[in-house]
Amino acid sequence: MSGQLPLLFDEPPALAYGHPQAGREALLDGVRVGYRFRRARRRSIGFVVDADGLTVSAPRWVTLAAIDEALQEKARWVVAQLAEQRERTRRLDAARIEWRDGVQLPFLGKTLRLRLDNQAVGAVLQDDGVLLLGLPLDATTVQLRDAAQGWLQRQARRIFDERCRIYAQRLSVRVTRLALSSATTRWGSASADGAIRLHWKLVHFALPVIDYVVAHELAHLREMNHGPKFWALVQSVLPDYESARGALRDEALPVFD
Repeated sequence: MSGQLPLLFDEPPALAYGHPQAGREALLDGVRVGYRFRRARRRSIGFVVDADGLTVSAPRWVTLAAIDEALQEKARWVVAQLAEQRERTRRLDAARIEWRDGVQLPFLGKTLRLRLDNQAVGAVLQDDGVLLLGLPLDATTVQLRDAAQGWLQRQARRIFDERCRIYAQRLSVRVTRLALSSATTRWGSASADGAIRLHWKLVHFALPVIDYVVAHELAHLREMNHGPKFWALVQSVLPDYESARGALRDEALPVFD
């Protein structure tokens, strides 16, 4: 039976998930979903869930009935992905920073408060957790953001250098180059030539989480895979790495707009 909503439906369930370009709807696992539908040059039906919602792509020769059937087969997966995407968006919205004097942001698992001080030179972290930025009190949001982000990136470089030296010695590997990354999908990467890239936003996390990512990437200099030998290497230097891995996955970081 087709999962497409019938034309006559006395009390249809409220649209749970939509898409700004939705042209079709389906009842998936009891959930009403509006989705974008497109014909494409491909061999099979494709399903993509992103921040906008569900997009279904299909070859021109596939019938709408076959597409409805494929949607029903993927219904549970689609609804789960839509729910996960909605939660991710909610967390990002909650973590969005409003750049102003007094705003708070995480640093090494703790909270810093930003203060503008036109007498300060550069950026100065005080013992009480206040980061003084040498900017005029009428500084723009862009100036405040850039000054704070620049300080965070300098701290990230210093901390990552230190942690890489420690774990390179423990894992008997050599780091040839360390660079900061702003990648959208990865916290770190390693190349066979010893080059390491680490996302600067890791500096928001507590040190055990940073150590996990560092150890993870350095372990790749010996095992370029995620097999049992690789994880044994990580565990040899971080016995409790799974808790840090979970924190990295679950905690929302601030959004720097």
